[in-house]
Amino acid sequence: MKIELEHLTKTFPGRGRKEQAGVTAVNDFSCQIPDGELIALLGPSGCGKSTTLNLICGLETPSAGKILFGGEDVTSLAPELRGVGMVFQNYALYPNMTVRQNIMFPLENKKKKERLPKEEMEKRVMDTARLVQIEELMERKPKELSGGQQQRVAIARALVKMPKVLLLDEPLSNLDARLRLKTREEIRKIQKQTGITTVFVTHDQDEAMSISDRIAVMNQGALMQAGRPQEVYDNPVNLFVAKFLGTPPINVFEGVVKDQTLYIGSEAVLSVKGVGDQPVWAGVRPEGFIPQENGPLGCRLNRVEIMGRDVSIISGHDACAGQDIRSIISAENHVDTGSDTVRFALKPNKVFLFHKETEERIPFASN
Repeated sequence: MKIELEHLTKTFPGRGRKEQAGVTAVNDFSCQIPDGELIALLGPSGCGKSTTLNLICGLETPSAGKILFGGEDVTSLAPELRGVGMVFQNYALYPNMTVRQNIMFPLENKKKKERLPKEEMEKRVMDTARLVQIEELMERKPKELSGGQQQRVAIARALVKMPKVLLLDEPLSNLDARLRLKTREEIRKIQKQTGITTVFVTHDQDEAMSISDRIAVMNQGALMQAGRPQEVYDNPVNLFVAKFLGTPPINVFEGVVKDQTLYIGSEAVLSVKGVGDQPVWAGVRPEGFIPQENGPLGCRLNRVEIMGRDVSIISGHDACAGQDIRSIISAENHVDTGSDTVRFALKPNKVFLFHKETEERIPFASN
C-alpha cells in the first residue's frame, strides 16, 4: 500500500497566555512511502514523529493537508476503516488476557458480519504467532513475559488483522541494548516476509539506518530530508541532518572560505572550488580524517582509544564547535601517542560546508 502525505499540518490549541496561537506539532509535511517499504520517521523528542504517526492511523485529525492510501483519500476515514495495525511504545497488552487472547482480540472485536469463523480465527492467530516465534507462549499472561516477548505479542496482535499498513511507535525503547538489536532485526525480517508498508518512529539513528528502506528526518514538526539511509548520510541538506546522523557524530568546525580554500583557524585545509569568500560551518565525518605527518590540519592530541579493527583518536582544536574531535582510522595506522599534536589530511567526500546563518549545505568541488 503506497502512502502519500500531502502538506500535513497539525496545530494543537494553545493553553494559557503564552500559547494563545496554539502549538504546531507537524508543519506542512509532505512525503511518499512506496508500497512494501519500511520508512523510519527519525528526529529528536518533540519533533512531531508520533503526531505524524497518529495522523496516519487516524487517532488525530490534521488541521490541513491530505493522507492517501493507494491513491484513496483517507484523511476523514475512521481509524478502524483504514486497515492499519498499530504497535504502541508501551505495547498496551491486556494484562488479564493470555497471549492467545491478546492476539485474537482484534479479530473477535470485528462487527458480526465481518467476523471470521472460529476455526479461521484460530488458524490466523497461530500462523501469526509462528511468524513472530511465540507459539510456545500462547497460554501465558503478559506479566509472565519478558520485554522482548511482550513486544512480539504486540506485533502479532497488529499483524493478525492483515493490515495494509503497519505503524510502530518507538517499539524498542523499553528494551535493553542487546535485545533492541535482536528485536529490530526480527522486525525487519517480519516486514520483509509480509511485505506490509511500515512506518517506524524512532529517535535512535542507528535503528533507523540499520533497518529502513528510507528515512525521513524531522525537526520542529517539519521534514528536513527524506531518502535512502546512505544517501541522506552522504548528502545531508543542512547542518541539523548532518549532526543527527552518524555515530560518532560529525565534527563541526568554525571555518572561513578564502580564494576557494577552506581555512580552519589559520590553516588552509581543503580546496573548495565554487564557494565564495564567507564564514562557514565545516562538518567532517569521523571517518574523514587521514593521519599524515605533514597534514594541513593540526590538532591537540588528547588520547587514543583502541577499538579492535579501528582506532579512535580524540583530539581538540580551538575552532571545533564541540568539546572533542573524534577521528576513526584503521588500526593499521600508527599514531604517536607520546606526541602533543596530531596532523590530518581530510577526505573531500567526508567534508561538508554549511552557511553560517541558515545552516544550509553549500556544495563545492574539491579538485
